[in-house]
Amino acid sequence: MKGYQGKIALIDLTEKTSREMTFDDDFARKYIGGSGMGTYFLLNFCTPKTRPLSPSNPLIFMTGPFLGSGIPTSGRHQIVTKSPLTGIFLESDAGGSFGFHLKRSGFDGLIILGKSDSPLVLTLIDGKVGFAEARDIWGLDTMETDARLRSLYGENAGVSCIGPAGEKLIPLAGIFHDGTDARTSGRGGAGAVMGSKNLKAIVARGSSVTPLSDKKNLTELVSKKNALLKEKGAGMNLYGTSGGMSLCEELGDLPIRNWKQGSWKEEVKAITGQRMAETILTGDYGCVACPIRCGRVVGIDGRNVGGPEYETMAMLGSNCLVNDLDAIARANELCNRLGIDTISTGSAVAFAMECYEHGIITEAQAGMPLEWGSGEVLNFLVKKIGEGEGIGELLGKGTRTAAKELGKGAEHFAIHCKGLDFPAHDPRCYKSLAAGYATSTRGACHLNGYSYPWERSVSFPEFGYNEKQDRGADEGKGVMNARFQNLSSLLDSLKMCKFPMLLGVTLADLGYWMKCVTGWDMTNEELETIGERIYNMKRLFNAGHGIGRDQDTLPERILNEVRGTGGSAEALPDLALQLDEYYGYRAWDEKGLPTKEKLEELGLGEFALWLRA
Repeated sequence: MKGYQGKIALIDLTEKTSREMTFDDDFARKYIGGSGMGTYFLLNFCTPKTRPLSPSNPLIFMTGPFLGSGIPTSGRHQIVTKSPLTGIFLESDAGGSFGFHLKRSGFDGLIILGKSDSPLVLTLIDGKVGFAEARDIWGLDTMETDARLRSLYGENAGVSCIGPAGEKLIPLAGIFHDGTDARTSGRGGAGAVMGSKNLKAIVARGSSVTPLSDKKNLTELVSKKNALLKEKGAGMNLYGTSGGMSLCEELGDLPIRNWKQGSWKEEVKAITGQRMAETILTGDYGCVACPIRCGRVVGIDGRNVGGPEYETMAMLGSNCLVNDLDAIARANELCNRLGIDTISTGSAVAFAMECYEHGIITEAQAGMPLEWGSGEVLNFLVKKIGEGEGIGELLGKGTRTAAKELGKGAEHFAIHCKGLDFPAHDPRCYKSLAAGYATSTRGACHLNGYSYPWERSVSFPEFGYNEKQDRGADEGKGVMNARFQNLSSLLDSLKMCKFPMLLGVTLADLGYWMKCVTGWDMTNEELETIGERIYNMKRLFNAGHGIGRDQDTLPERILNEVRGTGGSAEALPDLALQLDEYYGYRAWDEKGLPTKEKLEELGLGEFALWLRA
């Protein structure tokens, strides 16, 4: 089999046993890898009654056919499970090097079940699964854990681990990779699932090379595309993703004061990627096979650690009115060390500040005045959330749960969809994000469909978008979302970053690369259908948990409150219009559920029982 190792490790932590599961070309071509295979196995190993923190909830790590091939930005892996934050489908994509090491260890993926009776390290070395005690590293932060394990297993080993937040089962806990670089599967609480299994870390190492169908031709194609991506991605290499902070503020996209304020023109200049380059930047890094290298390295008290990306800078910064770059960088490092999602953590901090402003949270409850714009408050709350102490115990449950427990109108300040806090892009600025967030399978997520760049600056002729789309229009955005959700599901299954699609990579390129890797001739139509199949599978999982049109909604602040100033001052999305269009294009029913006819068309009839769950 070309492009794959052809086997997945099924691991029982309770019994400390493992066995190999194999698959054939037909299965691989249908589900590809990453998100596709991960969702397939989640549907098979999980039920609607499975509790997220129970031993029976599967924790699934998957690679894809592009990983290890040298294809640009293919150094990624997917983690799939049931979310303890939202109670529904969760997948989290991470870059760095762990996926590369996992595939080199001889496996395309892992399905982890059960719960160890004591802290454990799972090892995957040259095709063999091992179990090692982890009592001596339980309690260490993610960077300490990575350093300790690589000192034991070698610098060429990949480490995936949790920090203290995951050990304490905090719903905002993520799974971290690459030590100080902190490549993260951050959203939705996968770290708490890992902690619930008493699994501190996974170590992967090996020398198994994935066979390719046409290595010579692939090398030539990749070399040409790498040169283009390096040229077009120069800005991201120089300034990282936070190089776009000022533009986002100008357009009315940047979250400010918990999504309430419209402009912050002068203040934002202090926390841009350009400002970082002038002050604390000490280097950059890239994921395996990445010519863009958008990762930041910053200096903090003599330590070189991963710096804040755009989402982090916005959620810990402008959304909390904090324009102290040093304070944000420290809060980012603290999140990474403790092992929590910077996006939901920033949302929780802004939520707490607004609740304090309205007297819903008192100084006595919080431990200090939660004043807007304070870097001290930011770092105080980040530490409390990551350690699950004081007010942090409440905020670490996520804003949806925290608001319910607080009452007194706090729900109005919880900016989430299905329990997952908004990332740092506003549907009032880019209208496609309205249907995008509302129908995203893990809750509010800009990467689930990644439609907004085509409203900002780029075209995608293969979908008929020959020029950038009008960001202020609602019409057409339902269809647009469905198609880019399909594309994103495909990319998350092949395992490559979405940035190259903004810089000149096409569906045709994916097809050429796929032929060189696997030998399969795949048309654009087949590739898009695969993405559609995978997205319908994810929706099926959520349908089994009662998710339909009634839950495909957005917060009142986003639907009904204008920002008042800035680049999107008076804009509000027409979500109902977008959803009607979206469901119609997907051929789902009026409740927003896939029909049996659609499932049969996509070869998913075996999963129709999830509609009756």
